[in-house]
Amino acid sequence: MEVRLEKATDNDAPLIFDIQVKAFKPLLNKYKDYETNPANETIERVISRINSPNGSFYKIIADDQLIGAICVHWKEDVQFWISPMFILPSYQGKGLSQKAITLIEERFPQAITWELATILEEERNCYIYEKMGYKKTGVTKKVSDNATLIFYKKIC
Repeated sequence: MEVRLEKATDNDAPLIFDIQVKAFKPLLNKYKDYETNPANETIERVISRINSPNGSFYKIIADDQLIGAICVHWKEDVQFWISPMFILPSYQGKGLSQKAITLIEERFPQAITWELATILEEERNCYIYEKMGYKKTGVTKKVSDNATLIFYKKIC
């Protein structure tokens, strides 16, 4: 499956928002992390990310279908943070997140570090990030009775 990234625009916001809700709703229902889950965000938040001066939002396109998005923020043009990244449920488990991360890392070769956070209880997510060279930082944050965020960092 051919995967590519395209920079998102304001016109993409409704579709990205719809995919974001579909991708994160199962996790919201499972973990009840109402304050932090992207399924509870507004479309205005998506538009804000698209227009951020310190970041970019990219559409994840697989075989010419919009199947997800990845947002990148930077500090001093060398420290990068991925959040959020999401794939439609019907496309999950096919290696597309790994391809998207590889593509985003290639897009910013000046990066010294990459960071992200995921739900500790989602072992599959943790496995993928660790497989891609991300290391646990030791920092965690309880976001609900059922969920803890775990922070990762990759040094280039």
